[in-house]
Order: sequence, then structure tokens, then C-alpha cells
Amino acid sequence: MRLSYPVEISPLSDEDGGGYLATAPDLPGCMSDGETPEEALHNVLEAIESWLDAARSMALEVPPPRRIPVQAAS
Repeated sequence: MRLSYPVEISPLSDEDGGGYLATAPDLPGCMSDGETPEEALHNVLEAIESWLDAARSMALEVPPPRRIPVQAAS
């Protein structure tokens, strides 16, 4: 069963090293970063898989992904 979790990507400040931060808000503490938005997305997708694997191996509850409403183009 494949679950799809929403991901938020935001730029990091120069003080934080630059690049982009990607988080999976439905999975506490699940995040990654990258030099580009695409790299951050790729990395957080791997982090999501690792988060889910760890939760399952510890018999922790895996939260369902929230539903994001789809808006029709005008």
C-alpha cells in the first residue's frame, strides 16, 4: 500500500546554509534539505520512506496522509 503525503518546500536563509528545506507536516520530525527544490523533494521522499519504515518497525501508529483539496483551473 502506497501512501502519498503532502510536502512543503521553502528556501533556507543564508544563515541556515542556503538551499531548500522540505518537510512532511503529517509526519512529525520528517524533513530533509537540498541545494535545489527538486533535490530537497527527492531527499524528503526518501526521508518519508525511512520515517514510515522506522515507525512500522517500532509498531507505532502511522498517521494517514491528509487530503488536500484540488481546485479546478479557471
